[in-house]
This record gives sequence, C-alpha cells and structure tokens, in this order.
Amino acid sequence: MPDAEKNKAKSLANSAFSLVEMAVVIILIGLFFGMFHPVYIHYVNEKKSVDVVEKIEELGDLIDDFYDKNGHYPDSLEEVISPPPLDPWGNPYEYLRIDGGSIKDKGKLRKDKNLVPINSDFDLYSKGPDGQSVSPLTAAPSKDDIVRGRNGDFIGLATEY
Repeated sequence: MPDAEKNKAKSLANSAFSLVEMAVVIILIGLFFGMFHPVYIHYVNEKKSVDVVEKIEELGDLIDDFYDKNGHYPDSLEEVISPPPLDPWGNPYEYLRIDGGSIKDKGKLRKDKNLVPINSDFDLYSKGPDGQSVSPLTAAPSKDDIVRGRNGDFIGLATEY
C-alpha cells in the first residue's frame, strides 16, 4: 500500500468518532433531555393555565350578562356561546347551573375541603391537563383543575382554593 493511501486511512480513522465517544454523547443528550423536558412541560402547562383563567373570566362575564338579560342563569354554555370552547388541553369547559338549577345536579357541585359548595350561582371550570375531575377539590383527579369559586371572586388552581 502506498504511503499516501496509508496516511489517508490513518487520517480517516483518527477523525472518526469512536463507539465510546458516540455513546457518551448520546448519554449526555439523554440526560439533558431528561432534566429539562419536565421543566418545559411544566412551563407549557403554566402558560395554558393562565389562558384558562382568562377564558373562565370571559365565560363568567358572558354568563352574568345572560343572567342580567334573562333573570336566570343558562342551563348550558351553549346558551351563551356556540359552539362552547375547549380548554388548551382539548377538553370542554364544565358548567353547572346552581341558582335555579335542578335538585338532581346538586351532587355534582364543586366542593372545598369541608365538602361545602364553592359557589352558589354556577360552577365553571376546566378539568386541567389530566382531563379528569370529581366534585371535591381535594380529590386527586381534581387537584389540577382550574376553578371558579366564591361566585367569581376566585379563579385559579383547585389546590390554591
């Protein structure tokens, strides 16, 4: 083999990554992704939660306007906005008429840690990122919900109520 070809082969071998070097780089990328992906997901969900609070305020205002015009709360969100919007996680906003509503729906009322209803006019909330919810705010499926409480004086994360 001529010297020029030997030097070229040595040069290629020296410039290529070894298997160990490639494994180290892949491991470092995996560690970086593993550390920062949850932070990114948390940031995205925080941003979506802010959007949900604003939307619940807007929907609450529409429901209050409906009450002012008609003397009663709507039976569903469709009466004030059609089609009803979805939250940033793709789930419909949940609405329950309390004031003047059906007795059979009283079990669905959102409740605080003492199992006392958090509203007396209407419930309006998002089921949050997990898309699950139950009546008591302290239950595990409800902890990520964004709720309207105290007849609109509170809008935020269920765990902060």
